Amino acid sequence: MSLLKSFALAFNMLSILPFFKVHNFHKGINGSSAMFYPLIGFILGSILWGVHTVLSPYLPAIHLLVLIFTLWILLTGALHLDGLSDTIDGLFVSKNKALDVMKDSHVGGMGMIFTFVFLIFKLSSLIYLELYYMLPIILMFSRLNATLAIYFYPYISGGVSLLIKEELQLKHVLIALTYVLILAFVFEALWLILVSAITLLIVARFFTSRLGGLNGDIYGFIIELTELSLLNYFIIRHFL
Repeated sequence: MSLLKSFALAFNMLSILPFFKVHNFHKGINGSSAMFYPLIGFILGSILWGVHTVLSPYLPAIHLLVLIFTLWILLTGALHLDGLSDTIDGLFVSKNKALDVMKDSHVGGMGMIFTFVFLIFKLSSLIYLELYYMLPIILMFSRLNATLAIYFYPYISGGVSLLIKEELQLKHVLIALTYVLILAFVFEALWLILVSAITLLIVARFFTSRLGGLNGDIYGFIIELTELSLLNYFIIRHFL
């Protein structure tokens, strides 16, 4: 039962789909919920892939991909994009002001501009992806990076993420890694873990060096940047 609650909590945190109503961060399910993050990503990616498969005979290709991209944002409630924009705002102020700026509910000019540019680049990357059956794997690896970031790097803020950080155990991480590797093997995409890991190491090291650790906004930044990295890996590989 506790595992089901953990899954439901993770599902509610990372998507807007109204299948569960677990919004309370009860002691004991916060850390274990993080081991389901990659699975939630896989489910969301499968929805995107399924919609593309069903509608591809009926809609123009680019229009369909814009629809998929829009659905991608809607399914997550733009949660990770919010973290991306807040993190970008924090990059354009001094280190000692960064966390305060990131906590501000208002999006700054730089956050808005660079998020807009990021979205254009990500949409273009989706349009040129071609291997749409990899969307479940891309979303899975990006959320695995969030789980790994929570466990392995210092946390520098409060709120829900602190509860998750305090309860997340090595066994939860190992369980997540196990099913991620199994699914990646089934999709013949084990090698993607290298691209994903490099993205995490670069981003986490940068922010740990600059701020002393990570927070919830940076987790969103990591998810978005991992997805962009994986999308572009497929494009680069296709043209090499």
